[in-house]
Amino acid sequence: MAARNRRLGFVAVLVALFAVLFFVNRRMRSTVDPADLVLMNGKIVTVDEHVAAASWIAVRGDRIAALGSEPKGYTPYVGDGTEIVDLGGALAIPGLVESHGHFTGLGSSKMILDLTKARSWDEIVALVAEAAKTAKPGEGIRGRGWHQEKWDRAPEPNVEGLPYHDALSKVSPENPVVLEHASGHSCLANAKAMELSRITALTSDPKGGRIVRDAKGRPIGAFLETAQSLLRYQAGHATPEEAQARLRKQIELAARECLVHGVTTFHDAGASFGTVDLYKKMAEEGALPVRLYVMLGAYGKDLTARGSAYRMIGAVENHLTVRAIKRLIDGALGAHGAWLLEPYTDLPSSTGLNTNSIEEMKATAKFAIENGFQVATHAIGDRANRETLDIYEEAFKAPPDKTDLRWRIEHAQHLSLEDIPRFGKLGVIPAMQAIHCTSDAPWVYKRLGEKRAGEGAYVWRKLMATGAVIPNGTDVPVEPIARCPASTRP
Repeated sequence: MAARNRRLGFVAVLVALFAVLFFVNRRMRSTVDPADLVLMNGKIVTVDEHVAAASWIAVRGDRIAALGSEPKGYTPYVGDGTEIVDLGGALAIPGLVESHGHFTGLGSSKMILDLTKARSWDEIVALVAEAAKTAKPGEGIRGRGWHQEKWDRAPEPNVEGLPYHDALSKVSPENPVVLEHASGHSCLANAKAMELSRITALTSDPKGGRIVRDAKGRPIGAFLETAQSLLRYQAGHATPEEAQARLRKQIELAARECLVHGVTTFHDAGASFGTVDLYKKMAEEGALPVRLYVMLGAYGKDLTARGSAYRMIGAVENHLTVRAIKRLIDGALGAHGAWLLEPYTDLPSSTGLNTNSIEEMKATAKFAIENGFQVATHAIGDRANRETLDIYEEAFKAPPDKTDLRWRIEHAQHLSLEDIPRFGKLGVIPAMQAIHCTSDAPWVYKRLGEKRAGEGAYVWRKLMATGAVIPNGTDVPVEPIARCPASTRP
């Protein structure tokens, strides 16, 4: 009898214990809002030095609710509507941030001729010839990605390594052709495109740009920096409705390309007001699956009149932020457009191009200070960087109450030794792209010479030693967007 009573007592204790545990578990679950998504049974990299890795993670909305490695530790976060994904031991990492790229440019690159793999001018002409076979009369043909320094031989004839348009015009006499350089800082056009744009030997070079000409002053079909804007036809007319549909398609393709490569946030280096309007509309429709940090590509009266109304932070559930202004003070090294303190080694007649005046740049800086915008200035040459740092330093003196403004210099590729310490001192971010160093390698010494290249070209370590923070990036579509072994789930 005593043994029987002990067994009954033990059972009663167990029942009471399970009841308490059930009550505690129910109470615990009732005090924790369920997560929308739980990833479990995985290798989760957190990039947090305090919790370097985990086996499960719970996500609520667009925020991490909890993570851990204890078995079934995610249980309190599971509700009736929670989606649970068993990773089966697979790796999951945070989404990548593209810190400098061109979002619609990425989308556009998927809709035109890809010239990045061409190893000669003849190959490019052949690609255009093939496209012309199926193009309608008058329909424009566009392409992007060529670079004369990557061709296996120089075209003949050429000016500064750039081809004459004759071969291009011969294979596409009735279709205007515009082919962008990989950098976006120069382009090649055929005779039809120049004819429709009314470009002749009498056409003047615009400020900050150059029409490349032969010995007799005739345009060969190459346009550097701001001279590209002279090609008003730009390889095809479109109605406003067609242009809007094309822009939407570019955004959709860019978003898809980002997610495929693990990029979930994108710093868009220069967008028009109209493009921002469409970004916002698509975000509100749930059709913008990546987060955008947008730099307005506006200046002058247009920026003054409309800019402040477009400033937004974390709009549409953190999918859209517009709080920076993108300017360009010079061009690119490959096109001899980077603004240098001393002439190019391989083109002694030139120190590059100043694409926006100092006065315009100062006006933008003043507007940004007064309206709470970050300034992001494209500056590649050593003089361009010095002038930009001077403008920033002067602007920073105006509001002594404002600190940590975190203004940026995009690329910051070629610097004078005396300007390197100024980045850390002023708190200016050198938004450099590591891939440019290797991609530009074939022509850096040609353009700058050994001394300048050795002292101030791509000086990551020297800049970091000043305390400057370098965010990296790809400048896509100038270079391919980053690839990573990300989870297959965006």
